[in-house]
Amino acid sequence: MTASEKTVLVTGATGLIGRALVLQLFEEGYQVRVLSRDARRAEGTLGLPVQCFTWSKPKEELPPQEALVGTDIIVHLAGESVGEGRWTEARKKEILESRVLSTRNLVRALQAGGEVRPSALILGSAIGIYGDRGDEELDELSSLGEPGAKGAPFLTQVCVDWENEIQPLAALGIATSVIRTGVVLDRNGGALAKLIPLFQSGVGGPTGDGQQYMSWIHLFDCVGIFAHRVRKHFEGASGHAVLNATAPSPERNVDFMKQLGAALGKPSAIPGPAFALKIGLGEMADLVLTGQRVLPKKTLQDGYHFRYKTLESALDELCGGRRKGAEVLETVQWVPYPVEQVFQFFCDEKNLQQITPPFLNFNVLGKSTPEIQEGTLIDYRLKLHGVPMKWRTRIEKWKPNEAFVDLQLSGPYSRWEHTHGFRPMRGGTLMTDEVLYRLPMGALGKTVAGSYVRGDVSRIFEFRKEVIRKVFPARS
Repeated sequence: MTASEKTVLVTGATGLIGRALVLQLFEEGYQVRVLSRDARRAEGTLGLPVQCFTWSKPKEELPPQEALVGTDIIVHLAGESVGEGRWTEARKKEILESRVLSTRNLVRALQAGGEVRPSALILGSAIGIYGDRGDEELDELSSLGEPGAKGAPFLTQVCVDWENEIQPLAALGIATSVIRTGVVLDRNGGALAKLIPLFQSGVGGPTGDGQQYMSWIHLFDCVGIFAHRVRKHFEGASGHAVLNATAPSPERNVDFMKQLGAALGKPSAIPGPAFALKIGLGEMADLVLTGQRVLPKKTLQDGYHFRYKTLESALDELCGGRRKGAEVLETVQWVPYPVEQVFQFFCDEKNLQQITPPFLNFNVLGKSTPEIQEGTLIDYRLKLHGVPMKWRTRIEKWKPNEAFVDLQLSGPYSRWEHTHGFRPMRGGTLMTDEVLYRLPMGALGKTVAGSYVRGDVSRIFEFRKEVIRKVFPARS
């Protein structure tokens, strides 16, 4: 059976790990399904031709059977974020129930589904299950933390209850894998996305005494471990397995922060005192004041090869080089047309007006060469929140049917570099965009308008996706 004949269902597909995993599975050729609270919104967020099903109340109802029938493997990632909002009693209840009850309902649906069932389920759990163990080296065979004991007892309880919910699947002959993730590093989400602005403003540093271990993993490797386990189950892996999704080199908090500061070219000397964090965050301070020294022993034995084994290499890719000091926005979109046809659309600068939202009043004034090529200068006029201005870009790179880069020479940003990528994929084209931008006035500009501008840039690309869908509609 080829990859195109294999179907993987993903819950939590619009989260940090889920979005990247769906793209990875799609690139590997699988038929991908998604269970989401809002199927239409998930389709827009993912930008890929995947089947989306609505599961609007995961805590209260079973998922639709139509999503399960014909599914070969399920990857269950759904759950409320633990790092957003103070841990009030209501918030803790939501964090727990969003995981435990959704998993319970998913298992019940599988029990009620008759003889045609998936062969495997992969559950995304977390290393919080081990509790705060100081300098003790922990692997997949280590004992679990004691709920109610020292060190994030709430998260330990959540993970224990969460993982227990999949035990009935053994009686159905469904293989199970539990992947316990550490601190997932990505510029656009999770802990790193919260730390980067602090460091760029010059107020980054260790939390507490800084001696607690941070078991981190680059998003690329985290997704890679899930995808690797999907392949293992398709190859016939059975029974129950537990894998740690953490890099082989956990770092103490103080060393992590030093390396992050170095990657960003910023100081890392301002600590976050434990008492202040506890006052400000309450019980949620456990997330940054406690830690685990977790090693991926079984993951390595399972045959996974890490791309980012050291924190230095991970942070260099995420924050260093051309990304240093810049805000980064990345999007993907698949269109069902050949790359030559899609690229040709972008060869006409007038089409940029069509894919730019009206609130910018965007107009192309002209270009320096008859046809766009490397070195072409393009002039625009626009209004930014009612303020008229001109914008000039230069085409830094031009590889037909592959990629091009436009670089702002003059305009509203102190830096704007937009890389457009085009890849033939599954009978169509995968378009990728990476925008690196920096606001004028440095830290002050970022403090005053950073979140506002990021919202504008996101709106521009959401509008662009909608127009592209109309220009290149689905083929019947």
